Amino acid sequence: MKENKKKNENKKAKEDKKTNKFIETIKKKWLIDSSKTILLVLIIVAIFIGINVLMQKLELTPLDFSQEKLYTLTQESKDKVKDINKDVHIYFVGSTDEDANLELAKQYKNVNEKIVAEAIDINTRPDLASKYGIEDGTQGIIVECGENSKVLTSSDLVTYDTTTYETISIAEEKLTSSILNVTSDEIPKVYFLEGYSEYTLNTNMRYLSMFLANEVNEIDTLNILSAGKVPEDCKVLVITTPNKDFDDTATNAIKDYINNGGNILWLNGVIAEKQDLPNVNSVLELYGVNPFDVGMIFETDSSKTVSGMPYVIFPTIGYSNLTKTLYNTSDVLLINPTKINIEEDKLEELKVAKTELLTTGETSFFREDYTISSSNKQENEEAGTFVVGAELEKTIQEANEETGEKAKTSKLVVIGENTFITDYTLSQNSQSPIITLSRNRDMVLNSIAYLAERPEDITARKSTGTVTYTPTQEQDMLVQVAIFGIPALIILAGIVIWILRRRKK
Repeated sequence: MKENKKKNENKKAKEDKKTNKFIETIKKKWLIDSSKTILLVLIIVAIFIGINVLMQKLELTPLDFSQEKLYTLTQESKDKVKDINKDVHIYFVGSTDEDANLELAKQYKNVNEKIVAEAIDINTRPDLASKYGIEDGTQGIIVECGENSKVLTSSDLVTYDTTTYETISIAEEKLTSSILNVTSDEIPKVYFLEGYSEYTLNTNMRYLSMFLANEVNEIDTLNILSAGKVPEDCKVLVITTPNKDFDDTATNAIKDYINNGGNILWLNGVIAEKQDLPNVNSVLELYGVNPFDVGMIFETDSSKTVSGMPYVIFPTIGYSNLTKTLYNTSDVLLINPTKINIEEDKLEELKVAKTELLTTGETSFFREDYTISSSNKQENEEAGTFVVGAELEKTIQEANEETGEKAKTSKLVVIGENTFITDYTLSQNSQSPIITLSRNRDMVLNSIAYLAERPEDITARKSTGTVTYTPTQEQDMLVQVAIFGIPALIILAGIVIWILRRRKK
């Protein structure tokens, strides 16, 4: 026992002797002379800088200590991009290598070497400036694969939680979705029916047109009278508030499209006066939707309205494959919504399955008389929960195991509002188009992506309430000083103190 103890003591003594010898060597050979001391400090600093440069070049995945792993790619994103065999470039315009989103984007290369992210100065890439109309001083992200591209702004990478009032990062979801979009072999064709509505892409839905193009959709308008039919390449037909009846040619063409399994997004704004639209109503009737009534919904629950305006409503969002990323939130803003009348008793006969997407609160009511100025419900006004958004899936053909024929269905997503996706502003003092408010854009883009059977386009967010933080230039300078300046001052102070002590000796 004593022998073991003595051995341990001797071993420790030898180690201490080695350590002391190393320290004495440093003192006698390096710290005895001021120039050698400064050289030693410079070598240490050079090693520190060299390690940092090497780590940056290696582009290693950063250590992510956040509970929700905000700065690390999820396994879902890795699985989606790992088999992509096309070259993808992600350009962060006007950003630096320290940008957290750029560091996240660089992690794609660790999964798939064909996906490369880098920060660029637009002045050194005039080709990109010309191609995408980017001006000097502009910040943005370009995801490019061959002729396909998608442009994102910094605001596209965050969303706003109206419940917690927090800004939430959705950078990974947007970047992964963009990569999948630009590498897609099939670009869905979306047609907007024209000639029957005042809502058109070229007048008051230009933002929607731009957002759809950024989702790598091919967009076109459809003059059905001259075409005579809905084109065979139509993935989604968008119909906006008809203010006159369909011609027989249009009616027959749309019904043929439905019977061939075509999908429709129908946006129907508030109706100011009674209209006779038998052909329009005959199309809706195929899905069990009755004609729209004159009138609009008022909400008396102030928590579901904006600034006390009872006709500007946050509806409750139900769960479905279309709305699963918006579910249980109040992130869609509707202006003057109207109710959707669904004939429940006929759905089974029509082979239609219904899913409620958007509903109003129990305290809402429906007003038909626009001359009433009061915001309070009148005695004869219908009150209760109203459906303002629904998905109706119609079975056109049952699956047949004997013949091998697959089931054929036609989907209709109908929303009793049209203004929420327009370029209009909520008030004269507002600068923002209504489509950019809350998550209106996501609602319409998700609807079209779902109908086009491209679920990868559907916006998703990580489950986190963490507030993202983007420092200003001044704040970034303070951080840099704290990281590099203070250690340098400490080293300099040590040198000065050491020189003064030597002189005293």
